[in-house]
Amino acid sequence: MSPLSLWRKFERIRAYRDRFVTIIDKLLHLIAGNTFVIGLSSLIWLVLRTGTKLPRAAYSCQQVAAANSYVCLATCVLPPFSAIIPKMSISLGRKRPIITLLALAAIAPATWRLNNTSGDSPSPASTNQTMRLTLTGRLAKLKPASDIFVLNGTSGNDHGVTKLIDLMGKQGQLFYKSPTTGKNKGPTGLIASNDTIIIKVNCQWGERGGTNTDLLKALTQAILQHPDSFDGEIIVADNGQAQYGSTGSGGSLDYSRNNAEDTSQSVQKVVDSFADSYNVSTYLWDTITTKRVGEYYEGNVEDGYVVDTTLNPRTGALVSYPKFQTEFGTFCSFKLGIWNPQTQTYDTDRLKVINVPVLKAHSGFGVTACGKHYMGVGYDNLTAQLGARAHNTIGAGGMGTEMVETRFPALNIIDAIWVNAKPGGGPRTPYDAATRTNVIAASIDPVALDCWAAKHILLQTSHRKGYSNVTSIDPDNTTSPSFGQWLRLSMPEISKAGYQTTVDEAHMNVYVFQLPLGMPTPTLIPSPKD
Repeated sequence: MSPLSLWRKFERIRAYRDRFVTIIDKLLHLIAGNTFVIGLSSLIWLVLRTGTKLPRAAYSCQQVAAANSYVCLATCVLPPFSAIIPKMSISLGRKRPIITLLALAAIAPATWRLNNTSGDSPSPASTNQTMRLTLTGRLAKLKPASDIFVLNGTSGNDHGVTKLIDLMGKQGQLFYKSPTTGKNKGPTGLIASNDTIIIKVNCQWGERGGTNTDLLKALTQAILQHPDSFDGEIIVADNGQAQYGSTGSGGSLDYSRNNAEDTSQSVQKVVDSFADSYNVSTYLWDTITTKRVGEYYEGNVEDGYVVDTTLNPRTGALVSYPKFQTEFGTFCSFKLGIWNPQTQTYDTDRLKVINVPVLKAHSGFGVTACGKHYMGVGYDNLTAQLGARAHNTIGAGGMGTEMVETRFPALNIIDAIWVNAKPGGGPRTPYDAATRTNVIAASIDPVALDCWAAKHILLQTSHRKGYSNVTSIDPDNTTSPSFGQWLRLSMPEISKAGYQTTVDEAHMNVYVFQLPLGMPTPTLIPSPKD
C-alpha cells in the first residue's frame, strides 16, 4: 500500500474519531453549564459514596459534591419552591420560620462557596510552572545552510519580538526592507513599509491550542514600528475549516478563553487595539471557505476560495486558497497578490505572509508547526468534493505543495511560549494540558524550523515530563506514517520551487539568545490607543 493510500485510510479513521470527540465535547460543555444536572449528579454521588459512613463526608470530593448540591438547591429548587410558599402559608402556620431557616441553611453554604472559591482558584497562567529548556546554538558544518533564530525566556508580552528581530539583524537577516541601510533594515529586508501583510495564526482551537495573542500583539507592533513609517496594511487571518475545533464548527478570532497572560485577550481584541490608528484588521476565512470562486483576472470579484483542479503528481494535492477584500478595500489573492481593479493587474511583491503557528503535538500527524499550519490556508471540503481532500495529502508532503503553489511565507515564527508536548495529545490544548517553555523561534525555512523545534523544544519537554512513546513527535523517526516521513516528503516540493530547505542539522545555523533568569515580571506593551 502506498504512503498516500495509507494516509487516506488513516484520515478516514481520524475523521470519525474527531466527530465523536466533538459530540462528547459539546455534551460536556452542555453539562458543564447546567447547574441542575451538576447538582443532581453531585447529590446522587454524595448519597451513594457516603452511605452510612458519615466520616466520608469530610473527604474533599464529598465536600465539593455537597457544595454543588447546595448550589443546585439554592438556584434551581428553592426559587420555584418559594413561589408555592405563599399558597402554603395558611396551612403551615407556625412552621413558616422553620422553612425560612432551612432555606437560609441551604443558600448560605452555596453563597460561601461561590464567593470564596472563585477568587482562590488558580488562573490558567499559573496552572503550570515554567520549564526552562536547554537550547544551544550551533553553526552549520555544511553549505547551503538554513538560519534559525531562537529566543529563550520570553513570555510574549515583553520585548521578546524586538530581541528576536535584533538577533536576526546581527546575523544579516534584516526584518525591515528599506532603501537605506541601518539597524535591522536594508534593501534585502523582509517587510517593506507599504506591504500588505497576512499574519497567519492558528484559530481553530481556544485556550493554549491557538497562537499566543501576546506574541501577536508584539509582532503587530513591531511591523507598525517600521523605521520608514508603516503605511501598509496588516490582516490577521486563518481558516478553521468551518468544522471541528473548540466550537465544533471551525475557528474563531474572538474566543473568551485564549492563549495569553490575560486569557480574555482574543485575536480580535488585539487587532481592535490598533485599528483606530492603523490599517489592521482580521479575516476569518471560515466565513468564505465553502464558496468556490474564480480569480479577479477572470472577472470574479467575490470573496471565496479558488481551487486549482490540477492534481500534483507527487503529493496528490489540489491547491486551494482564499481570495477576499479587506475592510479597508484592499483586494487580496493569497496566491497572486494585491489586485488593482483600475489597472487590472496584480502586485505580487507587496503581499507578504508571516506564518505564526503554535507548537504542539498532533494526534494524527505527530506535530503541528509551520508545515501543518498551512492546512489553515487551503480548504478541506472543497478539495474533498473534487476527490483530493487536503488533509489526506499532508502525509504525502501536501503542505509543501500548498506553500509553494500559493504563497511561501516571508518568515515563519514558531510560538512555543506554551506547548503541548504529550504525544498524540493535540491539536486541542486545554490550559491544564500545556507546558510553559517561553520560547519563540524564527526561520525562512519552514522545514528546518519544524525539525529543530520538534527535536529541541517539543521532544525535550516531553522527555522531561516523563511522557512515553515519543516517536510520533521525533523528526528523526521516518517510519510510515510519521511526522518525520511527511516532513521529508514536503522538502522536495519546497526545494523544487527554489527555496533552501533541510532536515539535516549539519545544514543549520542555530542562533540562540538567552534572556537572563530572574527578570522582573514583564509589562504589557501598550498599543497606540493605550
